[in-house]
Amino acid sequence: MSQKIKQDISIGSNIRSLRKKAHLTQEQVVAYLQLSGSELSRSSYSQIECGTYNIRVSELNMLKKLFKCDYNAFFINTDM
Repeated sequence: MSQKIKQDISIGSNIRSLRKKAHLTQEQVVAYLQLSGSELSRSSYSQIECGTYNIRVSELNMLKKLFKCDYNAFFINTDM
């Protein structure tokens, strides 16, 4: 009997929207994350925005500071 695993919610599109609203490129966001202590590559960040790579809580916290938003902004329209 095969069991289907429910896919986790993706906040990638919300992260992309916040980045664009802040007028930042992916490279600029990754540079900020790396200066803040993250080892995330631009490729991995791109996968986060596409919803194929899970973001760490510490990175989400860094993005919250960069985008000057609260955590709720990451979860808009996610059926949580």
